[in-house]
Amino acid sequence: MNEIEVKVLNINKEEIEKKLLEIGAKLIKDEEQINIRFDTEDKYLRNIYHGYLRIRITKNNLTGETTNTLTLKRNIARDVVRVNEEIETEISNVDETIKILDALKYSKKKPGKKHRKSYIYENILFEIDEWDKEIYPHPYLEIEVTGKNDLEKAIKLLNIDKQNITAKSIDELVKGK
Repeated sequence: MNEIEVKVLNINKEEIEKKLLEIGAKLIKDEEQINIRFDTEDKYLRNIYHGYLRIRITKNNLTGETTNTLTLKRNIARDVVRVNEEIETEISNVDETIKILDALKYSKKKPGKKHRKSYIYENILFEIDEWDKEIYPHPYLEIEVTGKNDLEKAIKLLNIDKQNITAKSIDELVKGK
């Protein structure tokens, strides 16, 4: 699956949620995530694919269900928006999957925790992310679309200042690049 996405920085979380509800967006996820990333010591995935391998443990706050997903994510284009390819599968045993990755020489990086609320409006996915303060201290909005026209529509619907839009990854935001 390819995703086209941008992040909107400097948001007021409550104000964004209010606007989303006013336009008729529907809450589809409220979840706690633990994201565990993996790469080789020479950073093969980052250097070759501009990506990473991740195990995500997701607790759905709406249903109480927990799922575990293994994802290979690679960046395939980036200008004003990021275009990523994601290949993912559900896994039943996180510890055993980590052992397999370790045997393949993929090192486990420091896990990151975040709270995510996702809203859908037509074909536009809006996700409000809040990482642990030591990972990234500011909430941001991610807008994920299938076409650039939908991105323009989302920006207009929420009256977003384009200066707050970035195609940066969370790693780049953390490093201040």
